[in-house]
Amino acid sequence: MNVAIIGGGGREHAIALKLKESPLLDKLFCLPGNAGIAECATCAPVSPMDFEGIFDFCIKNGVDLVFVAPDDPLAGGLVDFLTERGVKAFGPVKKAAMLEASKAFAKEFMARHGIPTAAYRAFDDFEGAEEYAKNCDLPVVVKADGLALGKGVVICRTRQEVFDALKSVMVDLKFGENAGRKVVMEEFMTGREVTVLAFCDGKTLLPMPASQDHKKAYDGDKGANTGGMGAFAPTPYFSEQDKNEFLQNIALPTLKGLEKEGIVFKGVLYFGLMKTSGGLKVVEYNARFGDPETQVVLALLKSDLLEIVNAVIEGRLDCTEVLWSDETALTVVVADGGYPDNVVKGKEIRIGDLDGVRLIHAGTKLDGGRLKTNGGRVFNVVGVAESLDKARKKVYGQIDKVGFEGARYRADIGLV
Repeated sequence: MNVAIIGGGGREHAIALKLKESPLLDKLFCLPGNAGIAECATCAPVSPMDFEGIFDFCIKNGVDLVFVAPDDPLAGGLVDFLTERGVKAFGPVKKAAMLEASKAFAKEFMARHGIPTAAYRAFDDFEGAEEYAKNCDLPVVVKADGLALGKGVVICRTRQEVFDALKSVMVDLKFGENAGRKVVMEEFMTGREVTVLAFCDGKTLLPMPASQDHKKAYDGDKGANTGGMGAFAPTPYFSEQDKNEFLQNIALPTLKGLEKEGIVFKGVLYFGLMKTSGGLKVVEYNARFGDPETQVVLALLKSDLLEIVNAVIEGRLDCTEVLWSDETALTVVVADGGYPDNVVKGKEIRIGDLDGVRLIHAGTKLDGGRLKTNGGRVFNVVGVAESLDKARKKVYGQIDKVGFEGARYRADIGLV
C-alpha cells in the first residue's frame, strides 16, 4: 500500500517510523513532513488544510490510504472530503471530530449520556460569561471552545484572573476567532491526570496502554500550558481497577452515546482523564493521537499499525489482535527557550552520537543542507526500558547530545 501521512510534527514522525515496520507498506509520503520524517518518507510542501492539494497529490502519486493525524484537518472535514472522492482515509469524520473541535459540544454530549465530568457552564457572549464570573466558585477553569493547539485552557484562582482569561479568549481572540466564539467555564478538579488512547471502528474500542503527559512549561508543573513537554507509558497510576472503571463508566458509555446519536467514530479516540476523590472523570476528548503521548505509546506497539488502521476503516477491530510490549517508554521534549509564547525559529541544531534512545523530530527543517529549528517543540528523545526509572535514565543520559541556542527541557518528566 502507498500511504500518505498528513502533518509534520513529532507525532507524525512517530507514526511514520511505526508504519515503516509494516510489510503491507510500499511507499510512504508525508504532507508536509519535517527534516526527520524526510529520512523515512517522501515529503511534499502541501498544507494539512489544503484539501484539494492533498487530493491532487494522492491521485498523482497513487496513494491508497491517507492517515490524517492533526486536529485541524479532522475538524475541517478532510476525511469526509477524501472519502467522498474515493480516497481511503484514517480518522474520524467531521461530525465525530466535534468531540474535540468544540468543548461545549463534548460537555453537552457527556451530560446527555451520563459520562462523569466536571460541572460546567458554556457562554457564547462575553457579557454573560463576565456576569457569571462575578459569583462563580474559585478556582475555575476557563476553556476556549475551539481548537487552540492544546493551550486554550486557563486555571483561574482569583476573580481578576477569570475576567482576564475571558477577555483574552473572547475579546482579544488570543486563540483565534473560531476558538474564541464560545467559552466553557468548569469546575476545577484535583487529582492525577491520565490519558487513554483507544483505537475505535465505531463498534469496537480497544484501549492502548494508559499514559501520562506533562503539559506545563517548566519543572514542578509550573508555567503556562503547552502542547506537552514529555510523557510516559504505561503509567503506574492507572490500576486494573481504574481500567475497569474507565471501561464501564466512560469508554463504553461514550461508544454507546455516539451510536445513539448516529455518529460513527473511526480512528483514535483520546480520553483525557482525572483521577478525583469521586472517581475517574473526563477532562477532555481528542479525536486523534495525542502529542507527545503517541511517541511513547507507539514505541510499545508490537502489532502492525497499518493492519490496525485498515481494520479500523473496515470495521473489523473485533477480530484484530493488538499486542503491546510490557516495557515502559518515556519521552522528553527539547523545546525552544521561548516556548510556548515567544518561539524563535531558524536556529542551527547539533546532534551528537545517541546511544540507546530514539530521536523524534518535531519542529525541524533543512535549510541549505543545514538542520534548523522550525517550531517551539523541536525534538522528542524517547527511551524504552523494563521500568520507568530505567527509561528515564536512558533519556536524560543522552538528551544533552541534542541542542541549539536556547534549547531547554523539563528535568522532572516521570517524577511528578
